[in-house]
Amino acid sequence: MATYVLVHGSWHDGSMWEPVAAELRNAGHEVFTPTVAGHGKDGDKSATHADAVASIVDAIVGAGLSEIILLGHSYGGTVIARVYEEIPARIRRLIFWNAFVPEAGNSLMDEAPPHYRDLFAHLAETSPDRTVSLPFSIWRENFIQDATLELAESTFDLLSSEPFDPMLEKLPLDRFYATLSQVGRSFINGTEDTALPPGEWGWHPRMSGRLMGARLVQLPGSHEVMLTNPVLLAQKILEAGRD
Repeated sequence: MATYVLVHGSWHDGSMWEPVAAELRNAGHEVFTPTVAGHGKDGDKSATHADAVASIVDAIVGAGLSEIILLGHSYGGTVIARVYEEIPARIRRLIFWNAFVPEAGNSLMDEAPPHYRDLFAHLAETSPDRTVSLPFSIWRENFIQDATLELAESTFDLLSSEPFDPMLEKLPLDRFYATLSQVGRSFINGTEDTALPPGEWGWHPRMSGRLMGARLVQLPGSHEVMLTNPVLLAQKILEAGRD
């Protein structure tokens, strides 16, 4: 039995992992799906990136977990990289699923294509609390294009606004890169994931290549295959997480 901690991405909360977590639990594993600080419909939208990291560290330490397989999706990649810096002895393997692996000193927005930077800055500036609400058109066409319209609409209702300032915070990640070779690491790549446009700004090999020889696991599906095909994603997580 392995222990998995699944860290969600932007606009999500921990509950959206439940279909995947159920599959992993059915396979005999222990699974935790904490909600990152600042996320969820009732989250404190003034939370910083440091708060986000601390919330996951506290969830792991508070539950007395060790030898964990820590997975981050999308924005969650920036969180698990920092969590690894804080509690490396508790982590057995890192899994980045179509997740940001920022270059040292970069923010998430430094790693995003210009059209997202401009759009998100505008949405944050025109919101009452400097948050970004994902437009449905982007969700439908670039995040969950493999879903029916009905599923796209019902899952869109689960999303919440995203604090913008943590996306701008520079992340030194010196300890992360200095000790990365000391931990198991995998990258899961959805071959139809267009949340980042393929090519210059794509997930793979741009992000995966920064993990210094990480195990690459690929699967068909969009950025939200956790919602469109949780059984397959759970299988690929097990493939990425095994010794």
